Amino acid sequence: MADWSRGHGAVDEMLDAENKLLADNLATKVSRLKSLAYDIDKEAEEQNAYLDGMDSNFLSATGLLTGSVKRFSTMVRSGRDNRKLMCYISAGLVIGFFLLYYAISRAQT
Repeated sequence: MADWSRGHGAVDEMLDAENKLLADNLATKVSRLKSLAYDIDKEAEEQNAYLDGMDSNFLSATGLLTGSVKRFSTMVRSGRDNRKLMCYISAGLVIGFFLLYYAISRAQT
């Protein structure tokens, strides 16, 4: 009977050691998960700040384009005597756009 108690104590010690090892492994994994969650939170905050900045940039670009369209519409409605001037300006803008596109495509290669 005494041997049974002593054998049972050895099993308890072995199970206790295994339990401590598993608890340490679990603590390591939890620590890694906490670090990962912190990194994800930090990245999400940075991305939100970046998107807020882009929002303000798009709003300013929208305002600029809206003003340009209004001025162009006013020029179109101003009368038939400005049709020739409007045609020259439109052609100049198209040619300017293609020249800019060509210059940028050449600079990238």
